[in-house]
Amino acid sequence: MKFGNLVVAVLAASVTLFALQNTDQTAVRFVIWRLEGVPIAGLVLGSLGAGLLIAGVPLWIKLGIWRKRARALEARVGTLETTAEERDRQPLRTPPTQH
Repeated sequence: MKFGNLVVAVLAASVTLFALQNTDQTAVRFVIWRLEGVPIAGLVLGSLGAGLLIAGVPLWIKLGIWRKRARALEARVGTLETTAEERDRQPLRTPPTQH
């Protein structure tokens, strides 16, 4: 876990440096919408955030499906374990002997 924290810290420091060094302002145009005076860092970081959301939502939905399936399978395993324990507790039946 220490390596993961180090990676996050390095990425956070890089994003901070990027934002501090790119304060020049620019205009943003989208179809008929126009916004003046947006810092370049804000534009890039906003685009990054939008990309994370666009990629993250389908992954979040898929994760929910996987969790639901895992819960169903865990319930099935529990049922099978209970059935196996009950079967193991029953005395063995010996076949009738033939004369």
